[in-house]
Amino acid sequence: MITKALLEDIPALTILINSAYRGETSKKGWTTEAHLLEGKRTDEPEMTEIFLDPKNTILKFTENDKIIGSVLLVEKGHQLYLGMLTVSPELQNSGIGKKLLAEAEIHAKSLGLSGIIMTVISVREELIAWYKRHGYVDTGKREPFPQSEIHITVSEQPLEFIYLEKSI
Repeated sequence: MITKALLEDIPALTILINSAYRGETSKKGWTTEAHLLEGKRTDEPEMTEIFLDPKNTILKFTENDKIIGSVLLVEKGHQLYLGMLTVSPELQNSGIGKKLLAEAEIHAKSLGLSGIIMTVISVREELIAWYKRHGYVDTGKREPFPQSEIHITVSEQPLEFIYLEKSI
């Protein structure tokens, strides 16, 4: 079931997001960034900030009272920014991500927005191909990957974000 996440979901969401993107647990899934980045993907203070901004919505996918997927949606002008699409590593390739993408489109339409935009690390070719199969196109826009104490690059390749977009 997909519903809007609540403040009390922050601890579970933080664990889920970090488990899917970084560290050993993320390597069970195909969307890991562990070979590119060390550190955490997010933390509870960042998640709290996200929740407190009224332009942000986090949707959660729950099964048997456990959050197994989530996505961050941010109103940005006439578009919806989609970020942190997360599915529990053991459950990737089961259609949960596709359902969260579809729900993001419904959310965008309900807000009267004309499209969805996202950033993806350029070297994540399998993930970019997955988004393209779901109607997203490369806009050609690029942005350097931010360096910080949370995002510690271990990749030999320079990282950058590419922008993908879908009109709805």
